[in-house]
Amino acid sequence: MAYETILYSEDGPVGTLTLNRPDDGNMFNAVMCRELRDCIEAVRTETRTRVLVITGAGDRFFCTGGRKDGLEPTNLYAGVLPTLEMYDAIERLQKPVIASVNGFAVGGGNVLQMVCDLSIAKESAVFRQVGPMVGSFDAGYGTWFLEDIVGKRRAKEIWYLNEKLTARQALEYGLVNKVVPDDQLAAATREMALTIAERGPFALASLKAAFSARHSGVGGLARLAHDLLLRGYLDSDESHELSEAFAQRRKPDPAKFGK
Repeated sequence: MAYETILYSEDGPVGTLTLNRPDDGNMFNAVMCRELRDCIEAVRTETRTRVLVITGAGDRFFCTGGRKDGLEPTNLYAGVLPTLEMYDAIERLQKPVIASVNGFAVGGGNVLQMVCDLSIAKESAVFRQVGPMVGSFDAGYGTWFLEDIVGKRRAKEIWYLNEKLTARQALEYGLVNKVVPDDQLAAATREMALTIAERGPFALASLKAAFSARHSGVGGLARLAHDLLLRGYLDSDESHELSEAFAQRRKPDPAKFGK
């Protein structure tokens, strides 16, 4: 697909989604939020890729938040960026997602890297939440995920004081998994992605669904039970015998249910 604000490419089992607005800090706008959602949904339905990497174009910015330009301000919902659609798509994706933080991750950009399953950053990357400074906040993914990652007191410190964090501080806090020299970020990200790609995709999907179920309520539990557990059940002797018995209008034979 051709996109206006992002780039997408595949190299073997690894897909890479690049936020492509470097002249504006790779900030989301409404178009980017929806293109990210659509791209991730397309990745969800194909079997070529095993891991998705999200990064930013250029070498200064991962993502510095969102811009509401062009949104209709007179409607409560139309005047809000559709960031939740983007975050939800990452949560729904059954494949691991790695944030490759290649520069400033600020505001919604920091939330974006937190929503990803793993995060690797270059040494010069900077992390920051600025909502209370600029008339905004994220009382959903940005708070719950941050609290889970760094703990409640540290999360409140990040949100209330709005201080810049170096990549090393982010690593110390547990905000990222790994920090590497700037010129090694792409190689280290690919190495991590290829390692994950060697693992069992069904097992990884089950693990991700289990982690997600805690936050996602009935929707998260349904993904675990319906998308994964039910898939295994439908291939079982029990399922086959029950469906065949119903189709043949006979009583099922419990001896054929298996063990």
